[in-house]
Amino acid sequence: MTKSTLTALLEIKHPLIMAPMFLVSNTKMVIEGMKSGVAGCIPALNYRTLDELRASIIELRAAKVEGGSFGYNLIVNKSNIKYRDQLAVLCEEKVDFIITSLGSPEETIKEAHKVGIKVFCDVTDLTFAKKVESLGADALIAVNNRAGGHRGEFAAEELIKELNLNTTLPVISAGGVGTKEELKTMLGHGAVGVSVGSPFIASIESGVSQEYKQACVDYGEKDIILTEKISGTPCTVINTPYVKKVGTQQTWLEKTLNKNKTLKKWVKMIRYMMGSNAVTKAATQVTYKTVWVAGPTIENTTEISPISKIVDKLCL
Repeated sequence: MTKSTLTALLEIKHPLIMAPMFLVSNTKMVIEGMKSGVAGCIPALNYRTLDELRASIIELRAAKVEGGSFGYNLIVNKSNIKYRDQLAVLCEEKVDFIITSLGSPEETIKEAHKVGIKVFCDVTDLTFAKKVESLGADALIAVNNRAGGHRGEFAAEELIKELNLNTTLPVISAGGVGTKEELKTMLGHGAVGVSVGSPFIASIESGVSQEYKQACVDYGEKDIILTEKISGTPCTVINTPYVKKVGTQQTWLEKTLNKNKTLKKWVKMIRYMMGSNAVTKAATQVTYKTVWVAGPTIENTTEISPISKIVDKLCL
């Protein structure tokens, strides 16, 4: 079966989506990405208000050029109380695509398709991939075990091949791409394109602190570890002195509460909000409480560069 390529799905020059990164992604990055022939995606939660979200869409639409594309990431579970309002704005403004995470995309797919918006869904295994396929998703974002942030469990090759064999949807690989050779490898495994995040953190246009960017240059793959401290779910971060100090495991109280079916949802929501605030502080100002999310592909980050240079390094 021939599946649509990412370049055809989004009408872009190169088969690459600049992945949505909490507090990192912004319109400057996406605009420069579109100019370089790729797609860019921003978490809707990066905007405090709906007016700010709408303004960003208007800005990106005005800056869109041929060969580029823009979209937004929606957290579609109950912990995101802004979800439905954010979805409404994205549909009203008719963004190019939406990437869904952490929940059922059923409502998002239904509403987005009414106005011609494509919906790609984060998946980490075949079970969920089959579910979103049945709901009408346009493509799968296959999150593998080398992704930054909340990664998957399976190796890229294994996951891509399993999804290709058992679903009809195009597979976009997420994780493990920091060089042109690694991008080609993912395409060779059967992916129609890739979603790349960590290499773009140390870009001139990203909205994080200079110290965060420099950490992506100074640290490497061996410095990436998993922590449960941010949201209760394992998340990859740079092993800074602060992370070493506070540890990476949940306390016995946190674990006990998370095992309680009645309290689990609320505990995760509280931990998520606490973690988000900690990440917000670390991403926007220098403090000793440094929690910098990144994936192992920062191994290939050797300098703070403009988006255009990073895209060229990956695609040309």
